[in-house]
Amino acid sequence: MALYLLYESASGYALFLAHGLDEIGQNTEAVRNSVSDLNRFGKVVQLTAFHPFESALDALNQCNAVSEGIMTDELRSFLELNLPKVKEGKKTKFRLGITDTKIGSHIQEATKIPCESGEFIHELLRGVRLHFDRFLKDLKPGDLEKAQLGLGHSYSRAKVKFNVNRVDNMVIQAIFLLDTLDKDINSFSMRVREWYSWHFPELVKIVSDNYLYAKVAKYIEDKSKLSDDSIPGLTDVVGDEDRAKEIIDAAKASMGQDLSPIDLINVHQFAQRVMDLSDYRRKLYDYLVVKMSDIAPNLASLIGEVVGARLISHAGSLTNLAKCPSSTLQILGAEKALFRALKTRGNTPKYGLIFHSSFIGRASAKNKGRMARFLANKCSIASRIDCFADSGTTVFGEKLRAQVEERLEFYDKGVAPRKNIDVMKDAIESVQNKGAEMEIEEVPTEASGKKNKKKKSKAAAAENGEPMAEDNPTAVSNGEALEDSKSEKKKKKEKRRMDRELEQQEGQNAFQSGTDKKKKKKSKNEDGGELQSAGDGKRKKKKSRSEDAD
Repeated sequence: MALYLLYESASGYALFLAHGLDEIGQNTEAVRNSVSDLNRFGKVVQLTAFHPFESALDALNQCNAVSEGIMTDELRSFLELNLPKVKEGKKTKFRLGITDTKIGSHIQEATKIPCESGEFIHELLRGVRLHFDRFLKDLKPGDLEKAQLGLGHSYSRAKVKFNVNRVDNMVIQAIFLLDTLDKDINSFSMRVREWYSWHFPELVKIVSDNYLYAKVAKYIEDKSKLSDDSIPGLTDVVGDEDRAKEIIDAAKASMGQDLSPIDLINVHQFAQRVMDLSDYRRKLYDYLVVKMSDIAPNLASLIGEVVGARLISHAGSLTNLAKCPSSTLQILGAEKALFRALKTRGNTPKYGLIFHSSFIGRASAKNKGRMARFLANKCSIASRIDCFADSGTTVFGEKLRAQVEERLEFYDKGVAPRKNIDVMKDAIESVQNKGAEMEIEEVPTEASGKKNKKKKSKAAAAENGEPMAEDNPTAVSNGEALEDSKSEKKKKKEKRRMDRELEQQEGQNAFQSGTDKKKKKKSKNEDGGELQSAGDGKRKKKKSRSEDAD
């Protein structure tokens, strides 16, 4: 049985014929040793056909298709032209050796060509790749390396390419940095407290906030310099006059030791660094809120910006999060607990990162699992809308959040929540109404601008003493254009409504057809009666005319 080898190179498709091989009993190490020798390998493997790529773009498209396991039309025609024909109902007398099993299965389904892949074929293809430049005689030295380098760069760029307006990678980096800053600011604040407590230990009990403590330590520096004159300045820092007086009283009776000027300078600089980090953390949080409103507005409005960003970063991207089922999203972030429970045959976790949502905290202990399952379902819907919708809107997220609130009331008070179909219909209608309002708002602005232009032209004409034209044909045409645009928009809205009504009335067609038939019969009878009455009237008129003639 003949063995053909398909090799996908950077310059084109190549087909080799391997003959004189006995695969049974072949040792892999012996094949490897024979592959390295061109004299031995060239006698066994020969080039039968080669199809070069037309351009670099064509090479990139072919490479992408092969990597995804898809057979292109060019590859199919190349194989059908150069391989023996496959007859239905008969065994084939050849095999096709390929590297990837995905594309092999696709080739076998589409063309019925038997494909094989294994260690033996991989070693033969490795030899083909090693001596490929020797098989092609017209190939110049260095051309193959240039083609491989160019295709590698273009393939990598295509894989890394992203949409600038919806860059979820920025959200992933921002939430990682935000978590790191929280840990660093916490540890640095504790270091400031410990360091300055040697000088002023009573300040820890008076000021509990980390950022405010660093600010006060920077302002005070040396406690011995505090007096009643520094109360207004401390009040501005602390925000409370009573607390400022308490700090001054504690400084006068403090048990802390004195620090040298150099030590106080270092404490002052370190407190300033902590304050700068806290300010940067606040700016980073604002940046994260803005990016989440652009990338995943529905998810952010449903579960919050921070929890939504953590879900996206843990999944790897918004697309990966949208592909996750709600059961996976529910325990996202609790993988260790899940595998520990599976290993020990214990209870699996009920929630992962979504535990940080306020909805889980508001639910009672027995309803936390139910609430987590319901919230994960809504988060999955919101992430899919954000990922695959053409335009961003927060309407769906707000409606889903209202559903979660209703579910909480159902668990607490027993109030029946609305159905998901009704909520989604309301959301779609509100989105369409908003779009229609935006279109209507754009039209009056144009009309008002044209009216202002008309007033200005009339005023200028009056000043110059020119006669004013009452009927302006351009204004009439503009008005007609506006009316036409409005009528077109109304027609589009009516078409959308008609499509919805048709979908809802599919199940009622039989009943409606029966009622229509009855109505038609009645109308026919009525029409017949009217015709008869009209005929009788005509006959009476004719009789009266004949009597008058007599």
